[in-house]
Amino acid sequence: MDNTSGVGVVDKVVAILGALASEPRSLPELAQATSLPRPTAHRLAVALEFHGLVSRSESGQFILGEQIREWANPHLTWEAAADLVARELRDATGVSAQVYRRSGEQRLCIAAAEPLRGLRDTVPVGALLTMKAGSAAQVLAAWTPDDQRRSLLQGAAFTESILAAVRKRGWAQSVAQREPGVASAAAPVRDTNGNVIGAISISGPADPLAKPSKAQISALLSAAQQLESAIAT
Repeated sequence: MDNTSGVGVVDKVVAILGALASEPRSLPELAQATSLPRPTAHRLAVALEFHGLVSRSESGQFILGEQIREWANPHLTWEAAADLVARELRDATGVSAQVYRRSGEQRLCIAAAEPLRGLRDTVPVGALLTMKAGSAAQVLAAWTPDDQRRSLLQGAAFTESILAAVRKRGWAQSVAQREPGVASAAAPVRDTNGNVIGAISISGPADPLAKPSKAQISALLSAAQQLESAIAT
């Protein structure tokens, strides 16, 4: 059966998107997978990147863009916004950045960005982490209803007094709570009704992040506000 539509440029675009649906690809890999000349593959991929249908990974490979995900499922706009804000926060602070949502008795990483060089605190998207330790867990627990919070505090590395301080200060900090040698800071992300629906955090080696700079905390709080604004639109 002929898989061509008779419109050459459309067939080429579909071939590129189909190749990227399975895995990220460098330009040579993309050209090989689509049987397109390298200049043609590059020209079309860059054009698709302009429209958000194709993007680049941190290593420079071509990947499917966020526009594809949003068209496929409009409800993913929150995750798409989280991914963008996490990358901008990483660039502003020079350390790893993540966005979490609570998932039952755990927290789910929905966005993560790692620094391009230096030491990292790698948390992959989709990872489920404990609600008993870490600054993001503190944020999510601090604004949990009282009856649920009491359950979360059982066996936790933080106390009710620490959570009260988090609510007063507006952000949380932890040093070696979740993992030895790792420090983090996190801020709440609220919906349009003021409910805390997530936590955005920065993390990295305890030295020097055990004492985050004013600039890093300012960037963290600004990122939380940026994500809230994106959710509200």
